[in-house]
Amino acid sequence: MRPISEEDLTTRARIRDAALGLFAEHGVKATTIRGIAAVSGVSPGLVQHHFGTKEELRQACDDYVLGYLREQIDVGVTGGNLEKPEFIENVHRTAPPLMKYLGRALVDGSPGAAAMFDELVTMTEEHLSHEGHSEADHRARAAVLTAMKLGIAVLHEHVSRALGADVYSTPGTVRVGKAQLDLIRPEFLGRELFEQAKTGLGRLEERH
Repeated sequence: MRPISEEDLTTRARIRDAALGLFAEHGVKATTIRGIAAVSGVSPGLVQHHFGTKEELRQACDDYVLGYLREQIDVGVTGGNLEKPEFIENVHRTAPPLMKYLGRALVDGSPGAAAMFDELVTMTEEHLSHEGHSEADHRARAAVLTAMKLGIAVLHEHVSRALGADVYSTPGTVRVGKAQLDLIRPEFLGRELFEQAKTGLGRLEERH
């Protein structure tokens, strides 16, 4: 087997990113290999060369989004970087197309979307269980909190309209983030994590 060249990796990423955008906008059923090829500037045959079928390409998108979410949770929450505006700005720059894809995937339904939701619930449950409250139903709390937060991704167009600002713009990100913190007790997330998130949003707002 020949080694994968840097050009192959770049082309594969370009195809995947095109698919993410089209799947998010039109759904998987309405998106074609030919349409993905046109947006990514390659031939349909090259799309199939890299990913095989459309379902395999969707699976690659699911895997990529889940990997991104794991990384950002690890860096932001576990790594204690939520208070750093550089971290928030990086997420603000990279997350929107992935979150739009995830929102559409959750509505359309797929094994990958279900797996992403379940893993986010599990990661949230692990964090909440470290905050004490041994009598609490951490699984239920994690499932509800995950659904509430992902609801922004699913309903982002409606939330943006209600706010008069794109939720994926900096002003929209700050307003949504502050509103979420206003609605969640500090003790629920843990005082330290709550304060980090609050500080990070404040610093991001000051920069803009």
